[in-house]
Amino acid sequence: MARRRRPNGRTRRIPRAVLVVGAVVVVIALIGGIAVVGNLVTTLFRTIGATPPAVDTRIVTADESKAAQAARRGDGDAEQNAAAEWLASQPTTYWLTPEIDPVDEVWDRVAHLAAEAREQDATLSVAVYGLPDRDCGNHSAGGLDPDSYREWTARIGDALRNASDVRKIVILEPDSIALASSCGSIEDRARFLRTAVDGIRGIDTWIYLDGGHSAWHPVPEMAALLRATGLLSDVRGVALNVSNYQDTAAEFDYAHALSEQLGGLHAVIDTSRNGAGPAGSEWCNPPGRLVGSPTGAYGDGVVDTNLWIKPPGESDGSCNGGPEAGAWWPDAATELTREQR
Repeated sequence: MARRRRPNGRTRRIPRAVLVVGAVVVVIALIGGIAVVGNLVTTLFRTIGATPPAVDTRIVTADESKAAQAARRGDGDAEQNAAAEWLASQPTTYWLTPEIDPVDEVWDRVAHLAAEAREQDATLSVAVYGLPDRDCGNHSAGGLDPDSYREWTARIGDALRNASDVRKIVILEPDSIALASSCGSIEDRARFLRTAVDGIRGIDTWIYLDGGHSAWHPVPEMAALLRATGLLSDVRGVALNVSNYQDTAAEFDYAHALSEQLGGLHAVIDTSRNGAGPAGSEWCNPPGRLVGSPTGAYGDGVVDTNLWIKPPGESDGSCNGGPEAGAWWPDAATELTREQR
């Protein structure tokens, strides 16, 4: 039987232009697929390689810390300038506040800190401090409204995720949970903190919630407050002794007791100003204090490490002769570093 031919007896040919376009589409699809696979592989390796803070962790030394700014100004006496210079050289957590780093500037701030971390082969450590009704009207009163807080923390998270090659430590809203029993409500604060955690979390980003300190809430009470946030499965752990002066050994004991009640929760401990221990119940600029052990000096199976979180030389508030909260205070810097220079 003769083979049937198309009308006119000729085989239809696909135009060359169509073939070229088709080939280009295939190539683009292959390249896109390779890129997607490459991104997935990169993300997988970064996830596997992400390691939490530990002993010998070194955090970034920020060139825009208040100590560094004071050292550049050099407008104090010889001892004050020497104290500022020494503190400017110490790896210390940088505090992100909406007053200094508002929503339209905070991305650039985090990007700059990440660049410094790369240069120094260091971990980026920031304290996020802009919660609505922050500090309950006390010395550090302020914070953002809920919608602005959502946008601000989302910008911070975007910038942190953009620095995917840098390990990040986030101290989330110091005092926010420990204060919840005396002002506001744990439900309101938990809702705001959920906003922040959702906006900030990412690969190699280790978030620590406020855990108060050993002389504030008994362990069962602090554990109940932390449990009530509903956030413990979404963070690394808690930050203890932030801006306070409790002995490191007492904070280790407190961390272990909390961890036992909260399913193995981890912790970091602020040792920036506890070198002379506490001054009784005085927490606001107590005299006679000293800087404590440097970041990365201690740690165990529960305490990831100690950090300098509260920058020494910055005031706790207008008490005991200090300026407003967060302001550089040359006399305090001099006193805190008197055994270091």
